[in-house]
Amino acid sequence: MLSSRMVLIIKELLAAESPQTGEALASTIQVTARTIRNDIRDINKVVQKKGGSIKSTRGIGYELEIVNDEAFKSFLQEVARSVNTSTNKTLETSEARINWIIRILLLEKKFIKLDDVADKLYISKSTLQNDLIEVRKILASYNLTLESKPYYGVKVQGKELHVRFCLSEYLFNRNSFTINMKNELNNILSKQEITSIQNIILEKVRENEIEISDIGLNNLIVHFAIACKRIRDRNYISLAPKDFEGIYSQIEYEVAKDIVTEIEVALDVEFPKTEIAYIGIHLLGTKKIAKTNINRQEFESFVKSELRDVIKEIISKIDHRLGLRLREDKELTIALGLHLKPAINRLQYGMNVRNPMVEEIKINYPLAFDAAILAGQILNERLGINIDEDEAGYIALHISAAMYRENVNRNVKRCIIVCASGVGSAMLLKYKLQSTYNQIEIVDTIDYYRLEETPLEEIDFIITTIPIDKDLPVPVIIINTILGTKDLSKIEGFLQNKNENKASFIHEELIFLQKDFQTREEVIKYLVNELEMANHVDHTFSESVLERERISPTSFGNLVAIPHPMEPQTTETFCTICTLKRPIDWGGNRVQFICLLSVGENKAPDLRHMYDILIEIIEDEQKIKRLLNCNEKKKFVALLNSIV
Repeated sequence: MLSSRMVLIIKELLAAESPQTGEALASTIQVTARTIRNDIRDINKVVQKKGGSIKSTRGIGYELEIVNDEAFKSFLQEVARSVNTSTNKTLETSEARINWIIRILLLEKKFIKLDDVADKLYISKSTLQNDLIEVRKILASYNLTLESKPYYGVKVQGKELHVRFCLSEYLFNRNSFTINMKNELNNILSKQEITSIQNIILEKVRENEIEISDIGLNNLIVHFAIACKRIRDRNYISLAPKDFEGIYSQIEYEVAKDIVTEIEVALDVEFPKTEIAYIGIHLLGTKKIAKTNINRQEFESFVKSELRDVIKEIISKIDHRLGLRLREDKELTIALGLHLKPAINRLQYGMNVRNPMVEEIKINYPLAFDAAILAGQILNERLGINIDEDEAGYIALHISAAMYRENVNRNVKRCIIVCASGVGSAMLLKYKLQSTYNQIEIVDTIDYYRLEETPLEEIDFIITTIPIDKDLPVPVIIINTILGTKDLSKIEGFLQNKNENKASFIHEELIFLQKDFQTREEVIKYLVNELEMANHVDHTFSESVLERERISPTSFGNLVAIPHPMEPQTTETFCTICTLKRPIDWGGNRVQFICLLSVGENKAPDLRHMYDILIEIIEDEQKIKRLLNCNEKKKFVALLNSIV
């Protein structure tokens, strides 16, 4: 039987165009030259019966000779089948290997020798060492370390709570959601045991009228399964007394006791008191109210005043920063309250949450996701809560739903009329416009001198009979007091968004094509430097963009990234575009088309328009490819306008 190291030696000799020295093979596979000599002696005993032979020439090296093509081909197929039915059949990529290594390390009670891990994966020790660099980074993000001990191997060290959080992420496919957890968790418990856990949880939450989502139920099953496995291995949760404040008085603790009592009998495992409190905390973090059409009294009894104030601040700042006009959406306030109440219970204990939709949310609802990132900042400032991408994704869904509700109303454009010729002509103009366009709501008719004192936050555009020389945050349409055909065409063009240059925020001098950069930091540094030299931004712009990237990468799939600062840094709205000769890694996604956004202060409505256009491009892979192939600025701008 060939070992994984022997298979690697055969692969190296097959790929070599000339004889390989023992030292070269030893360096590649990271063993001694003596080990190579011994392995080749054993390999020869096998391959000489299978139509091949390894020839050794002193001073030259080893060379694989094939004596019988058919016999040796059959031998290689046999070896391939053996390899593909082993552990590594789905571990062809570095990411897959890293996930597998993490799972093995977390589930192993003792030290593991790296040679054994390399053998199971059919990889060299050098490849394994490279994978372990990323493994250590991932473990560190869960406050875990990888301890090395000579002659024994490696072992994960850290608090049991952190080990379980990491296990819940790496025991199964984190990027998808499945209703049936039995297959996903069969490496720690039997299918029958998983079924028992699921049935007991469902029975008890129904009895106690605790509502949980499907994902919440799955999370609970996962954490129970992990708890059973770890307790059987004599690994227990140890929380400080202050961490239990309030949990013992909650109904969730009583429900947790009932669930644990039945699971103890069904799975023959004994839960310490701290474990019951831990499960109670999970119930607090997964429960939800099934309905959103509750009255004010019911809402306020569930969501206390402090959280209501935080939600009010979140929506207010989202409106101010991003211009989404959600302040009057009562349904959003309730939805955020019902979501954040249990989420905060979970986050206060550092409990992770999986969101299998997060990448799709970032791609399809980037503006809502930015709003969720802003909400996360406020939650951190006001409550000391840190949210990650997964949690931000759930918040973004609620904000996106509110944006769709607002969009229904947004089809009716709100405007004011500025008219200098008196009330009579202003009212005539108002009524004629209202009778002609049912999608226009005329909020007010004013004189020019009143324009400065008129709030424009809720206004879509201004219709004026006189020129306005002020810089205003909304479009201005100049018409005659007595409406003519040309005037009506102007208004219709605005209502139907018939702008000749739809991407008016893109300037030719801010387009950089076919650049050769290796990292996102290089791209951002280059683009910001160009903007600084053109006096568009100052030195604070770059750090704000990088801060946003640290919170969550702005790559959206289809080779596109849309970096931008955390908050407005400029007076005008514009974007800087860069295309690359070849894709680079940008937060885990391949990126070749970069659009660096800058939204002007008090011009937040521009952001929605910009994102609408960019999403239209992002969703179409062919459009991106056409833009990437363009190497002249004028053609690029023309092409961009033609495909939007």
